[in-house]
Amino acid sequence: QDLVDLRQYHTTTYFDNEVSGIPQAHHRSGRPLKTLTQRLKGKEGRFRGSLSGKRVDFSSRTVISPDPNLDLAEVGVPESIAKKLTIPEIVTDWNIEKLKKLVINGPDKFPGVNYILRPDGVKIRLDFVEDRSIIADSLEAGYLVERHLLDGDIVLFNRQPSLHQMSIMGHHVRVLPGKTFRLHPSVCPPYNADFDGDEMNLHVPQSEESRAEALLLMRVQEQLISPRFGGPIIGALRDFITGAYLLTKDDTILSTQEFYNYAMLGDYQGELPKPKIKNKDGSFFTGKQLFSIFLPSDFNFIMTSKWSKGTKKVEKDIVIKNGELVSGVIDKASIGAEEPESVLHRIAKDYGNEHAKKFLNSILIIIKQFITDYGFSYGYSDLELSEKDREAILNDINETYNKVYDLTNQLNKKTLSPMRGMTREETAEALITYELAKARDRAGITANSNLSDDNAGKIMATTGARGSALNVGQMAGALGQQSRRGKRLHTGYSNRTLSHFKEYDHNPDSHGFVKSNFRDGLSTLEFFFHAMGGREGLVDTAVRTQQSGYMQRRLINALEHIRLEYDGTVRDPHGHIMQFLYGEDGIDVAKSDHGEAFNVIRLVESQSIIDSGKKATKEEIEKLAKKYTKTFSPRLISAVNDALHASQLSKEGVETVCKKGLELYDKSRVEPGQAVGIVTAQSIGEPGTQMTLRTFHTAGIAEKNVTLGLPRIIELVDARKKPATPAMDIYLDKKIKSSRESAISIARNILETSIADLVTGIETDHSTEIILEFDSERLRSRNCTMEDVISVLESNKKFTQKAVKDNVIITLVEESDSITVNTLLNKIRKTIVKGVPEIARVTLKEENGEWVIQTTGSNLLKVLEVEGIDKFNVRTNNIFEIGIGLGIEAARNALISELKATLENQGLEVDVRYLMLVSDLMCHKGYLQQIGRHGIAGSKDSVLARAAFEITVPTIARAAKEGEIEELKGITENVIVGSQIPIGSGTVDIYMNSATKK
Repeated sequence: QDLVDLRQYHTTTYFDNEVSGIPQAHHRSGRPLKTLTQRLKGKEGRFRGSLSGKRVDFSSRTVISPDPNLDLAEVGVPESIAKKLTIPEIVTDWNIEKLKKLVINGPDKFPGVNYILRPDGVKIRLDFVEDRSIIADSLEAGYLVERHLLDGDIVLFNRQPSLHQMSIMGHHVRVLPGKTFRLHPSVCPPYNADFDGDEMNLHVPQSEESRAEALLLMRVQEQLISPRFGGPIIGALRDFITGAYLLTKDDTILSTQEFYNYAMLGDYQGELPKPKIKNKDGSFFTGKQLFSIFLPSDFNFIMTSKWSKGTKKVEKDIVIKNGELVSGVIDKASIGAEEPESVLHRIAKDYGNEHAKKFLNSILIIIKQFITDYGFSYGYSDLELSEKDREAILNDINETYNKVYDLTNQLNKKTLSPMRGMTREETAEALITYELAKARDRAGITANSNLSDDNAGKIMATTGARGSALNVGQMAGALGQQSRRGKRLHTGYSNRTLSHFKEYDHNPDSHGFVKSNFRDGLSTLEFFFHAMGGREGLVDTAVRTQQSGYMQRRLINALEHIRLEYDGTVRDPHGHIMQFLYGEDGIDVAKSDHGEAFNVIRLVESQSIIDSGKKATKEEIEKLAKKYTKTFSPRLISAVNDALHASQLSKEGVETVCKKGLELYDKSRVEPGQAVGIVTAQSIGEPGTQMTLRTFHTAGIAEKNVTLGLPRIIELVDARKKPATPAMDIYLDKKIKSSRESAISIARNILETSIADLVTGIETDHSTEIILEFDSERLRSRNCTMEDVISVLESNKKFTQKAVKDNVIITLVEESDSITVNTLLNKIRKTIVKGVPEIARVTLKEENGEWVIQTTGSNLLKVLEVEGIDKFNVRTNNIFEIGIGLGIEAARNALISELKATLENQGLEVDVRYLMLVSDLMCHKGYLQQIGRHGIAGSKDSVLARAAFEITVPTIARAAKEGEIEELKGITENVIVGSQIPIGSGTVDIYMNSATKK
């Protein structure tokens, strides 16, 4: 028997050496054996460590540094790396002479060759060859030469974490001295890179096909427009924006010599304009003229600059007419990164990405040179405030302190009236926080308002180059309240924050309000409080990165195999349809104009600048619109019609707009084979890292707790049955919606009322009798009577009950021990007298003259039974309840609107098409599925894909037992077996007609 057991033990540990309750099998050295299961599972295991992801050849990694003199699409490569990484080039009659020279240089002299591969399979290593000229002479067509990287070769450049497709882009090599990769600062945003020690990876594609794909699909200029929101992600930033503002200010003038130098630097080809200014000192050009020569000559555009918004408040100050900047200054709004509807965006859309890249290159290089010549610096003296202002700020803070003391006194004397749904203490806290925040804002406003328009800090903040008015306010005014978890600092020692204060000290100083500013420096205690606030920020970021990373991994896994087919549908590899038309209109966000196929109003606007002739009639417009907009989506058709009817265009103008619209529409259609699933997962996952993690109380009112940011998104894609903060908005019937009394009585009928909410005390002798003492005030406020209470208790057969005044005496049928009595007591306390289960709190809110009941807690089906509510206008944030009560389509729409609201609340722009696709996938099977191992990822048809994601070994074991067949139709499985993936270029095959070939 012992031997049988031993054999069983060895068999078990051979398969899995981490079975709980069984001692591990060890090596002689005492190290546990790494058996079959351990080899397969986990991040370092066979699946994730060596199959789905593996190390590659022809790659390098080093620190990055900025170089604004490079082309946007270039990367500076150190010579030492260019000599190690090679590109295989086949010798032909056309390149043989060039390659002979390289062979003579050999491996150590750049540019040279490391290896030669002869057609008979012999590989020659050139390190050890004495006389390389002999080998060079023996080169003939058909040999393969592995040469060093040369200027202009296409390579892939990547920064981890690779959160979206722009984290790997194709760059052209520029071999430079030094030991770091050089990158143009404007290409940092897509990589999310900075130069504080970041490292990046460079990969050299080896085959002609891979180089072709890198050139056509991955080059920097192909990635100018981000697929997340359809706006440019590469553009001017930091100093370039400041420089652009300084260059295009009204009073910037350039001598003819300077102008010519800049024009040449920007590689301007064409005729130079005439100088605008002529006076006794000679002829001068304006800065606006220099900017204008790089604009397309037929470009017309109107928009508002950030500078104008922040100072003079003039709308539409930027006017570009026939390629000339007539008025306005150029700043972040017009050429910045992540700014849709900008000049840069327009050029990219109307003239193509290549043109936009050229424009950006020229403009950035001259701005860089201009700001270098012009000079721009920021120092202590720029934060100097007059004695009067400093005094005003201090006095204001002292006045606020007095208000705080006043509030504290009211609290202590109990004269403070609490706000709805809050205790007195919470009310005082909310009011104090509000007053102190206002004090800091006022200090900031004082500090900002006394800076002149040429103050460096003000220029940087207002043009959008860096920082904000808040930063300037904290440097020159006051730092304000330091907080932790969105509250003031309270805990620490007993009844005080630090041992340097008295107990129960109500001075705001002792609760983390910092009067000082960064310019004067903080006191020791202020510094400590500031560090407390700062620490939380770091912890928060670390936790957030981890959570959002896991969410994105799940999203990618669930959506990776979803692609666009040639019939315009969105399907998985097994042919299941997710959407009949991608995003309901078939438009690719990356080619779109900020999410629309094209911007109708802009088209009409730019046409009307040059249009002449009499206004087209209604019939003419309708006829033309019908002719050109047949293929558009209904929403776009109505937008086109509205814009044309509202305009003053002539018949020719209308036709031009329609033609151009159709052309732009066709250009922005999504391409078959596109990996719409992956782009979706990236567009939702990538902004995840920028979201907040905390659950905030809505400012000042603690009655409505809302889950925001990342936790809410995770909750939604997880399809949780119960959200963390369920809530409902209930609208009332038409007849009574404006009556507050009806609203109150309905709200009381909805609010869940249990016996525990009504009693003030409970007495029991722990054997036969329980006495419930009711509070008449509570009964009245909840609209309950003693009869209601008795009637709900009557159903229980274990006891009898009778009402005596405000008490209910319960007598047990048979004598019991105290444990039974206590169990029964808890049951009685939880007994619901009236209202809807789960609805823990109700508040009334007035919206446009009608009353809305807002609840904490949600129970859709039961609320719909309540009399007096508008059954067609009841909203809940519990998607699961919507799915059960109103069906899967309602759940899908609710899911989209919840995702949309959460992202908008965080100030993040994600195109709605992506939210649609995720929701459609989750609801695809007719019930809500989560995105994760218990939902979509776990129910995939492919064995390998399921195994590669999570729960590796049980998946494989079950598949073996059931004899599953792996069809290799998806992504993961093809990556694992090393074949071409069926997406993009891999969706199509080329067939050759051999009969005609002969």
